Formats: sequence, C-alpha cells, structure tokens
Amino acid sequence: MTRLILNLKMILVFGSLCIVSALYGQRTEAERKSYLHGPPDKELIYVTLPGTLEGSADRNGTGIVVLDARDNYNFVKRIQTWDVPASKNSEQVAGVAASTVTQMIYVATRGRLAAFDLATEKKVWENAYDGQCCERPQVAPDGSFMYVGSDLKDFWYVVNPRTGALIGKAVSPLSPNAHNLNLSADGKLAFMSPNGKVMGIAETTRHTLVKTITFSDNIRPFVLNHDSSRIYANINNLLGFEIADVATGKIIHHVEVQGFGWPMNWQGSPRPRIPHGCPSHGIALTPDEKEVWIVDGINQYIHIFDNTKMPPRQMDSIKTTAGPYWITISLDGTLAYVSSGDVIDIKTRKIVGTLKDEYGRRMFSEKLLDMVFENGKLTQVVNQFGNGISSAVAAAAAQNK
Repeated sequence: MTRLILNLKMILVFGSLCIVSALYGQRTEAERKSYLHGPPDKELIYVTLPGTLEGSADRNGTGIVVLDARDNYNFVKRIQTWDVPASKNSEQVAGVAASTVTQMIYVATRGRLAAFDLATEKKVWENAYDGQCCERPQVAPDGSFMYVGSDLKDFWYVVNPRTGALIGKAVSPLSPNAHNLNLSADGKLAFMSPNGKVMGIAETTRHTLVKTITFSDNIRPFVLNHDSSRIYANINNLLGFEIADVATGKIIHHVEVQGFGWPMNWQGSPRPRIPHGCPSHGIALTPDEKEVWIVDGINQYIHIFDNTKMPPRQMDSIKTTAGPYWITISLDGTLAYVSSGDVIDIKTRKIVGTLKDEYGRRMFSEKLLDMVFENGKLTQVVNQFGNGISSAVAAAAAQNK
C-alpha cells in the first residue's frame, strides 16, 4: 500500500511538471525571456544624497539610492558618487538631471559637477570649473549643451554634457546669487533664477541675456507652463506664489494661502525657523496645468490651487509626514514625490508610499528623478522641476501608464 501511494505521488508530480513544461513551451520567445530574466523595462527612482537641509546631512549617507517605482519603492541599489571620510561633511547635492541622448545622470554639488554613465554607473567626468560651481543643472533636449548655475555668483555655466568641457557662460548682471535654472521645453530659452528679485532669461543659441523679470521678493523654486509663457514662482516671505507673464515681463498674479496661520505666524517674533528660510520652497504644476501644488514649510502641508481660474483658487491641502521643501511630479503625472519622503497620489490626495533607503530609513531629498529604462537604456526621464507639458504629451503619458 505504501509503495502504491508513493507511485501515485510520483505520477502526480510528473504530470504537473509536464503541464508546466507544456505551458512554458507555448510561450513566445519574449515571454520566456521575461519569465527567466524579468521584464525588459524598468521604472526607477534615483534619489541623490545628501539632498536636503532637513536634519543631518549624514542621515542617509552619500550617493544615489535607486528604488523600484513599480514594486512599492523597494530598494534596488546604492550608486557611489564620492568617497567622503566620516570626519568630513558630505557636499550637499544642489541638483540632478539626466539625458536620454547622452545616457548619463548629472549630479551637482556646491563644489563640483559630475556625470555618471547609466549603463556602467561609473563616473565619466567631473569638473569644478573656476571653483564657483554648481547649482541645478539642466540638459538641452538634444543633449548638445547643459546649463548649471554658479554657486551664488551672477552667471550660469554652459557645459558640454558629454565631456564636461566649458562652452561659455551666460551672465545676468542683475541676478547675483545664481541658484535655480530651468529650460523651456524646446531648450531655446534658459530661465536663470538667483536668490534675488531679478530673473534673467537667455537664448541658448549664443547664450546671451535677452530679458529680465523682477519679482516682488527673492525668487525661490519656480516652474514653467508648457510653452514657457508663464512663470510660477515661490518667493521669500510668502506662503504662496507669483505668476509672471514672460512676453510682457510683468507679474500678473500674487497668490497667498488663506488660513493656516498665514501671515500672522510668519510675521510674529521670533519668526519660525525652517530650512531655506522661506514659507514656500517647492512648487509644481500638474502636467495638464490644471493645478498648482505648493509646499508649506511652516505647517508641513501641501496646498493645492485650481489653475483653471485666474488668479488660481485654493482648493485643497494635504498634511505631510515631515517638512516638505520640493515637489517632483512622476512621469505619468499621477504622483507627487515630496522631499519629505512622501509619495502622494495626485487624484486621491492620499499618501501612497514612502521613499526609504536600504536600511528602511525615510529619505529626505529635494533632488530625485523618475526614469524609465528599456533593456537597460534610459528612454524617459522627468524634469527635476514640475513644469507643465503639452496636452498631447500629457495624454500620451497617461495612456502609457
């Protein structure tokens, strides 16, 4: 009887293996490869560290932490950028960009700019230029040049993204304290923003200044609509934002958050001490430009405005789990990555994820990218600024979700 039972078990196991083998054999070649090696495409979040003024610079270490955007942000790996002795402080990351043309990721610190090959994850080049580098890099769509701010001077470096060689400088004499830098979608205009009131706009054929726009206070993070005809900017001493018309160079709307103790708490004595020293240090347009999202560093909130009306009208608020100081929008426009480590669903307004390092520690970084790879090659990358995009591009992103 025992032998009979064993024989029956062997028959069942053998039969099961035959069925699995038959099913596997019916798969296409692509399906068999996917079954053995995983899907050919990946969506990854590259988080550069240390990338915030929130807490200790050593909290999450140094480098680029890579997370799987399609698998609950599970840790994939840490890419080493610079070796820093424990006795020294790491250089704070001041900006990050990547290019589908050069297949490189660019990390700027207040001290240097470096390029890392995405396939090998090795450093390709590094440059400190004249020692006055670097802030918020942006790469032209065709990969022919990149702009990167000097460290609080009155010019922006123009660099060859493949080699790191200096092409020239775009100078804006009324814009000392070079800080943020944004390019128009076609790469023809560079919006050079200092920690000052005057934004310089340069054309990128000759890299020369063509216009300036003066805001009511020092400009902090800003974004552009799809055709760069409008600038939405946080400014110092404002829980809110201003909108500038690029054609006229005029400020057309000054928008303040209603409630939340504003402005009484900010104007009180002593004034709240928060990173970056301004109430709002983070702003984004949803890709369809229907909403403006801004951070509230005083109360730790995201405030949402209806951008289909002018001036935009306050419509909702989301409590974050830590201090928010930057917002990056996902490639498909459905998620907001906040420097608090929160991942927020734009439609439901709910926190749906947390960005953590390999030790399970929440990561605070204002410098991260959402990137898609096909067979190891970068095919899509988000802008570090939450700019609006054309309706056709927005529709395509939503369809490809």
